[in-house]
Amino acid sequence: MSKMRLISMIATAAAFLAAPYMAGAGAPSIEDKAAAPIIRKGSVPVNGIDYYYEIRGEGEPLLLLHGGLGQIEMFTPVMPVFTDHRQVIAVDLQGHGRTPLGNRPIELPDIGADLAILVKQLGYDKVDVFGYSFGGGVALNMAANAPDRVRRLVILSAPYAQNGFFPEMLPQQAAVGAGMAEMMKDTPMFLSYKAVAPDVSEFPKLLDAMGALMRKPIDYSDAVAKLTMPVMLIYGDADMIRPEHMIDFYHKLGGGLRDAGWMRENMSQNRLAILPDLTHYETFASPLMATVAMTFLDGGGKAPNWAEQVGK
Repeated sequence: MSKMRLISMIATAAAFLAAPYMAGAGAPSIEDKAAAPIIRKGSVPVNGIDYYYEIRGEGEPLLLLHGGLGQIEMFTPVMPVFTDHRQVIAVDLQGHGRTPLGNRPIELPDIGADLAILVKQLGYDKVDVFGYSFGGGVALNMAANAPDRVRRLVILSAPYAQNGFFPEMLPQQAAVGAGMAEMMKDTPMFLSYKAVAPDVSEFPKLLDAMGALMRKPIDYSDAVAKLTMPVMLIYGDADMIRPEHMIDFYHKLGGGLRDAGWMRENMSQNRLAILPDLTHYETFASPLMATVAMTFLDGGGKAPNWAEQVGK
């Protein structure tokens, strides 16, 4: 397999793996942007994993979870939108960024359970949660297993089951493993990892762990059924998730099943946004996405209806 073919396969097909933005190596840091500065950072040990976190900004707390083979810096382009009036708790997930892999497999329910403990240990009773791709799967499981900890939930570019991906991607996802590490050394995934990881030699192990996760026929339908808080699903119109799956996910949340009604009397509390001109590898850095997500998280977005306009 050629190097370019391998890079293309990793960057465009691996479930949850989407990190074209590169931290380090001359890329701007979060501090170079107009985001609020870090006011607190460190590591919290939870169930054998030392999770690295950064807290910045003021306001209602928002837990921010990156995509696979990424880290906190993935959100650099849109961090100012999140920190404008929120206190953002950004976490490097298991094996990613500054958080070591540890001695257990990568499992979304386990990481979700860890984060519910982490936010409590950091002193937060309840948080809004935003998760992208791999982080979206973590966010789904966290909210399902600890609904008392999550006020509102945004899932960006993540399916609830493996069959949400286009079928031609599944064999490529299954091929992810340590054998690819050497040929990935010039990719954004490795370079961003190298810039912050405490032990760069763990990268092949991370690929093995992520490959093992992606080879499992996961289905979190039961977790979706446990979501009681308002949920927003956001996708790009050219995402790696099948459009039919996006709609099915929304249906499972009670959305899109009937007309909302003249006065929104039949409207679900949950929302779906499919944004134009965005692929899976761009949604997390889109200012439009960040604005849509924050509007929902702040409880806004309702436009005046016709009756309200005429009645003025």
